[in-house]
Amino acid sequence: MSSLKTVIDSVPGFKVAGVACGLKKHTQLDLALIVSDQPCTVAGVFTRNAVKAAPLHICMDRLARNPNGIHALVINTGSANAMTGEQGLQDAQETTQIAAQALGLHADDVLVLSTGVIGQRLKMDKIVSGIQAAAADLGNNWHRAASAIMTTDTMPKTVSICVQHPSGATYTIAGIAKGAGMIAPNMGTMLSVIVTDAALTVEQANHVLHHATDATFNRIVIDGDTSTNDAVLLMANGVSGITIDTPDALAQFETAFTQICRYLAHWIVRDGEGVTKFITVRVDGAPDDNAARQIAYTIATSPLVKTAFYGNDANWGRIVAAAGRAGIPIDQNKIRLYIAPGVDTIENYLLLVENGTPTDYDEAHATRIIEQSDVTVTLELGLGHGTATIWTTDFSHDYVSINADYRT
Repeated sequence: MSSLKTVIDSVPGFKVAGVACGLKKHTQLDLALIVSDQPCTVAGVFTRNAVKAAPLHICMDRLARNPNGIHALVINTGSANAMTGEQGLQDAQETTQIAAQALGLHADDVLVLSTGVIGQRLKMDKIVSGIQAAAADLGNNWHRAASAIMTTDTMPKTVSICVQHPSGATYTIAGIAKGAGMIAPNMGTMLSVIVTDAALTVEQANHVLHHATDATFNRIVIDGDTSTNDAVLLMANGVSGITIDTPDALAQFETAFTQICRYLAHWIVRDGEGVTKFITVRVDGAPDDNAARQIAYTIATSPLVKTAFYGNDANWGRIVAAAGRAGIPIDQNKIRLYIAPGVDTIENYLLLVENGTPTDYDEAHATRIIEQSDVTVTLELGLGHGTATIWTTDFSHDYVSINADYRT
């Protein structure tokens, strides 16, 4: 297996485009089209928010009926098409019909995703012109497609990997993503599309996607808000002729796919609104993994913890206080707390708390660690074998400014 590449040169059987059609200001790219030469097996994971945007209802319905026959995906920015009623559903349906007509497909062969402001209808005249322009510009324009799905992101997010099947043949997995705010576990506003020219069954696609999503996209948090539009899609067109036909081949595919998801998830966090720090929160020794995850998530979403990191203040009291209010019984006298520079590491760590009381640590040393752009916090509870990791950020003045001015 080759290493990850932060660009996508091409994926056999797929063509993409990213265009500007006036959905966003200043001629920014705002509509992406992804098309496969062959019908794809598609799996999807969608927001758990009870308020779901119209395009998600279209996707969920079509994947339930036709998971092996999807040819294309349209993604627009500028409008989330959420809380838009029956007209919003009609607009999403019409978007797929327009794309199908431009591509010589049936509407049921096309999926649609949207991102942007909640409560605003799609500007259908611009959607029409955008789809027509994108259909005429299809190629290996992955960077433009990734740029076209951005909202408050500051950079497009692309990644690919070439995998050598046990038979010796190779296939590609590649993905794009967007997300910078409204990020929380439970699909958390983020969109990601990951494609491959390997052939997967519906069962394999769903297994891989759900496992990888749980370990990556559902372990990131910026502000604790779960959007109405979050979605991750896996599209497999089988053009390579390679089938994932053995347990070893499936494990290999899942490993590579999870690497893709992890990379994209990390860059969503790093590109978060106003972010200055990438923070790993690891909880070990919890009663079970779910308990560890709940404690880690509570720490990762605490405004007091996040603002302390922004201020370069090694205020460990905020971390243990957040853990204590997570709703999981803990024994404060067993708590050990470390901080370390870097991502997912305990190398060069500093022990701040042991057996429930502060150690005689050097405050200046703690500050030097907290000042790093990447910091790992490890909380050991001594209650069992449960463990979990959440990736989060600090809260800065810019986060407030970006979200206060979002619609203006």
